[in-house]
Amino acid sequence: MTSQKSIMPHIVAISGSPTLRSRTRSLVTEIQRRIVQETGAGAGLVDIAELVPSLMVRTREQASPSLEDALASVERADLLVVASPVYKGSYTGLFKHFMDLVDYKSLAGVPVALLATGGSDRHALVIDHQLRPLFGFFNAQTLPTGVFLSDASFVDGRIEDPALQRRLSVLVRESADAVRLRVASGGLKAA
Repeated sequence: MTSQKSIMPHIVAISGSPTLRSRTRSLVTEIQRRIVQETGAGAGLVDIAELVPSLMVRTREQASPSLEDALASVERADLLVVASPVYKGSYTGLFKHFMDLVDYKSLAGVPVALLATGGSDRHALVIDHQLRPLFGFFNAQTLPTGVFLSDASFVDGRIEDPALQRRLSVLVRESADAVRLRVASGGLKAA
């Protein structure tokens, strides 16, 4: 009789901010924590701010060990929780460069929760006009609810607006459901 190893789902959060200790990082790790709490999944973090020195490469073959580890972590994820601050109407260039190095076949069918932060509500459409098309290229499954938070949404580092909290809760529920569906269908990636 052979024993079958149980595979735990793995949730990877990506903070697209080039700034250490950013609101974007705090947001994405909090949402990831809530999803992990609901699903019991394993978790990892890719922080673009920590990878800045390693991102000065043109091709994947030039990747440092830390960059290669981050790319492999994203490619093995069963769920991605992605957040980027918005600059001039789009996600950060360093986040885009990181995604340019990801194997485009590796994210097919992977659920992706989308978050963005920005200075004003003028950037609110970044989720639908920038992030969804980016992950559409990878044939990933972006979840229906994306959440944009302006600087005014944060009060002493917390989100107090009940409407935003409800929207974040919907995103967490959709993410947890997507993880459970992958587990039930046997669609988890081997670690």
